[in-house]
Amino acid sequence: MSINTLEKVYSQNTIDFQRKRYEELSKEFEKIFGVKANRFFSAPGRTEVCGNHTDHQNGKVLAAGVSLDVIAAVVPTDDGIVQIKSKGYPMDTVDISELDIKNKEKNTSKSLIRGVLRGFSDRGYKIGGFKAYTVSNVLKGSGLSSSAAFEVLVGAIINGLYNSGKADDVEIAKISQFAENVYFGKPSGLMDQMASSVGSFISIDFKDPKNPVINTINFDFNSSGHALCIIDTKGNHANLTPEYAAIPKEMKEIAGFFNKEVLRQITKSDIMENYAELREKFGDRAVLRALHFMDCNKRVEQECKALESGDFDKFLDIVNQSGDSSYKYLQNIFASSSPREQGLSSALYIAKDILQAQGACRVHGGGFAGTIQAFVPNEKLKEFKTKIEAVFGKNSCHVLDIRPVGGTEIEL
Repeated sequence: MSINTLEKVYSQNTIDFQRKRYEELSKEFEKIFGVKANRFFSAPGRTEVCGNHTDHQNGKVLAAGVSLDVIAAVVPTDDGIVQIKSKGYPMDTVDISELDIKNKEKNTSKSLIRGVLRGFSDRGYKIGGFKAYTVSNVLKGSGLSSSAAFEVLVGAIINGLYNSGKADDVEIAKISQFAENVYFGKPSGLMDQMASSVGSFISIDFKDPKNPVINTINFDFNSSGHALCIIDTKGNHANLTPEYAAIPKEMKEIAGFFNKEVLRQITKSDIMENYAELREKFGDRAVLRALHFMDCNKRVEQECKALESGDFDKFLDIVNQSGDSSYKYLQNIFASSSPREQGLSSALYIAKDILQAQGACRVHGGGFAGTIQAFVPNEKLKEFKTKIEAVFGKNSCHVLDIRPVGGTEIEL
């Protein structure tokens, strides 16, 4: 992990805004803790471009860090106490000598802090106390992975304050995933944390999850003639954990039929040749979700090649194919337990109606509620934003930049 300037992290036309944002962060820190902050950190949200629910099956993904982030003003302490106050939330306090799992903390930010501390400690890194105040513009429950950004931020702070940046981006991502899986209690894959920790356009191959292969994609998105939009349908992820958990569970059931742990260890032919027995034993949805994995894994390779060759039209075509597969086969566009709420379905229909076979759109993130992603031709952006926000409200359509770095310390 390196130290970066505002100019390195943020787009040029937002530098003044970001500088003011950090100044306000610093002032609020001093009001809360009575001392001046002397260190600053940032971790971005992420956008998943291809590979919907492939990472937890040791698959491939294409992702990117985005311009929305969570930032922190920090002061190290020598009392072994971590205090993190996030804007709009109560203070979280964790004693670094008490890092065992506390079941009453499940699904709380305190569990993430404790889990990241434990992850660093278990790997032989130093940990210590600090005071921090954080502000985030990563939409919570948006598919931009606000929880991953927070975990990576805490990891970046510990890495910067106590380990001179020795933990690399991949290890911080793994520690963050450990905190979310084991301490927070959400069975997420590694993609969210990896994209936040590494940043930029990246492809990730999780065939060996302990040593994922990460490649930066050489593509100038600003030259594509399109804008990347994330549309927040204002759906709520509360009570949807069983819906998310069912996806890896069903995929692993199919793999288990072949005495394997994950779908990456079998082939599409294995599924097709045993289709009748699989659907009888596990149900149609489980088989369809496994087939989605097989096809989407190949699409990641195709999208990467299209970007690297500069064939953006081909890239858009594959994005639409990926979205279609998520809708029909992965089936994570709305929760079967709550059929009245279908914000993602509505957003996809409206987006396609505006785009008229141009651009592309698909579900974004874990699905069921939250956001869709759209690649919108610049000449249609004003119309797109206006019509989307007429349905989902002001500021529901977010036009984003691709951020060149992940979790980092910021030099002001």
